[in-house]
Amino acid sequence: MLDYALLDALAAVVREGSFERAARTLHVTASAVSQRVRLLEERLGQVLVVRGQPCSATTAGRLLCRHAEQVALLEGALRAELPALQSDAGWATLPVAVNADSLATWFVGAAAAFAQAEPRVLLDLGVDDQDHTAERLHAGEVLAAVSADEHAAPGCRRVPLGRLRYVATASPAYVARHFAAGVDATALARAPALVFDRKDRLQQRWAQRAAGQAVEMPRHWLPSSQGFVDATLAGLGWGLNPEPLVRPLLAAGTLVELVPDSALDVPLAWQHTRIALPALQRLTDCVVEAARGTLEP
Repeated sequence: MLDYALLDALAAVVREGSFERAARTLHVTASAVSQRVRLLEERLGQVLVVRGQPCSATTAGRLLCRHAEQVALLEGALRAELPALQSDAGWATLPVAVNADSLATWFVGAAAAFAQAEPRVLLDLGVDDQDHTAERLHAGEVLAAVSADEHAAPGCRRVPLGRLRYVATASPAYVARHFAAGVDATALARAPALVFDRKDRLQQRWAQRAAGQAVEMPRHWLPSSQGFVDATLAGLGWGLNPEPLVRPLLAAGTLVELVPDSALDVPLAWQHTRIALPALQRLTDCVVEAARGTLEP
C-alpha cells in the first residue's frame, strides 16, 4: 500500500520545484519533506526526483504524482457528497497543458468558469506548442491538454474544439519595405519572420503554401503571444497571429495581411485521461463552451 503522506511530499516537490517551497505548502520543514521523499524512494527502490533548480520527476515519479493528483480530485468529489468531510477540505491540483495562443484568446474564460464551479481545485497550466501538448499527456505530466494532434493519446478521450484561425500579418511600413513587389519565395527569404519558439512551424507552413516551395527565412524568436502582436505592430517582423487577437488591428489598418484570404486554420482538440474524475469532466464542459465562442467550427 502507498503511504499518502510520502506521496503528497513527492507531488509537492515536483509541483513547487523545490523541497523548501514544498515544505511551506505542506507546513512542515524541508528536512521532513526530504526524509519523506527519500523513504518513498527507498521503499520503491528507485529515484523519483531529479534534484536540481527546479526539481523534476523521473518517469516513475511522474506516474506517482499523477496518481496523487487523481486521488486528491476524487477526494474533492467525495467531500462534495459528504458534508462532514468539509472541515478537512484541502486543495487539489489539476495539471493541464495548453498552447500559448489558446491561453491568450479563449482558454482563460474556460479556466475562470471552472474555478467558480470548483473552488477547491487549482489549475496548473503548462504552456507548450499545440503540436506537442499531447506528448505531456502521454508522459503523465498532465491530466488534460489542448492539442492539435489528430489522434487521441493512449488512455485518453479526444474532444474536437474547432479551428483557431491564424493570419500572416505585418505593419504597413514593413510590407512596403519588404514586400513592395509582392510576396514570393525571394522576398520571404529576405524578410525576417517572427517565430514563437523552436517547435513553432506555423510561419514555415504558411510561407511554403504562399510561395509554392519551402523557404528558409531569417527569424526573430519571441515566445509570447501578446509580444508577437506588439512586435508585428512595431515592424520587427511578420508573423502568424491568431485572428481573434489582431481582428481590431486589421480593421484599423495598423496591421495588414501579407496575402489577402490566406488564413491558416489549426484544428484544436481537448484530450483528457479517461479516468472518471468529476472535476475533470466539469473542466471539459467549460473548455468546450469557451472554445465554441471563439474558434471556427
